[in-house]
Amino acid sequence: MDLIGNLASSSFWLVSYFVPFVFVLAIIVFFHELGHFLVARWCEVEVTAFSLGFGPELFGITDRHGTRWKVCAIPLGGFVKFLGDRNVVSLGDSSLEAHVQERRATFVGASVSRRLAIVAAGPIASFLLAVCIFSGEFMLFGRQVTLARVAEVRPNSPAATAGFLPGDIVIAVDNRKIDGFNELIRLVSVSPGQTLKITIDRQGSRSVLDVAPAISEVKDAFGNVTRIAQIGLGRSAAPDDTKIERLGPVRAIELALRQTWFIADQTLQYLFKVFVGRESADQLGGPIKIAQISGQAATFGFAALLELAGILSATVGLINLLPIPALDGGHILFYAIEAGRGRPVSQNFQKWGMRTGLVLVLALMIFTTVSDVVRLSAT
Repeated sequence: MDLIGNLASSSFWLVSYFVPFVFVLAIIVFFHELGHFLVARWCEVEVTAFSLGFGPELFGITDRHGTRWKVCAIPLGGFVKFLGDRNVVSLGDSSLEAHVQERRATFVGASVSRRLAIVAAGPIASFLLAVCIFSGEFMLFGRQVTLARVAEVRPNSPAATAGFLPGDIVIAVDNRKIDGFNELIRLVSVSPGQTLKITIDRQGSRSVLDVAPAISEVKDAFGNVTRIAQIGLGRSAAPDDTKIERLGPVRAIELALRQTWFIADQTLQYLFKVFVGRESADQLGGPIKIAQISGQAATFGFAALLELAGILSATVGLINLLPIPALDGGHILFYAIEAGRGRPVSQNFQKWGMRTGLVLVLALMIFTTVSDVVRLSAT
């Protein structure tokens, strides 16, 4: 019976967590690497391999251009390898350099502007994927808008101190008109400790209340705990206060761009606060947490899983732009220096930079994975 129970538990984990995780990651990695691939082809640089995952190849196919499209055993990323690369981080093979530099089809032999374009195409593709997912959702399903009517003012909250009352309707935050409760939450969540001037309508009379959001721990339906700035207002559940707004392509793309920018901006701000010691790193998540969230999103349906892919894609796009060797941002930094000084950074400097970057990335992965295990053990 224990064997049957263990098999059933393993099957449940595989279907509930691993499959959604691989699906989400495959979408994100494929489109990111596709950006590198397409621009490389446009720049007439030969691509020798397009891989989803790392490690031993599970299966693959070679196209008529000589590119090996493959799926590998470790589903934690991917890469595009170019002709003349010694490794997957696009360092040229010094033994081939004299020969390679004369060949336009190699990455190391391409002009610095072409190399910059190829490297930058990955993060750009990640952002575009996020915009496409969000705008597609808005056009297909519309956008739920809830009137920013206050249904509850939590005791001893910043809102209670500021003088909010049930029935108040929030019109603007810092003179910026809002179109619903979700936008109120978004503006408040990014303003911890700041004093906001919130314009309300109270029985036809307008007034402005000063309120400073405070950081609170919020637990979702699955028990995940996050810290977010709140003022202590509850939204209205009245049917008449909620509507579905149908959006055309232009408006959908506009909102998708805003949402993608918001995700990237908040991610960057959080990473900066962690770096300077103003924020705890316990909100960072590794592969285990992503798998857990993917499984949870899958319970809400395919649309929720796609939205998660959009959020993660925007995050991946931003992180890959960080000027850390081994990430796209590190390559961009090296090529920008090359463009400025008129000659490339030495291979030895690049090599040690890449090694340092890989150590940092691996250290971060280990830290987030250990944190995920500790978090799961505590629940």
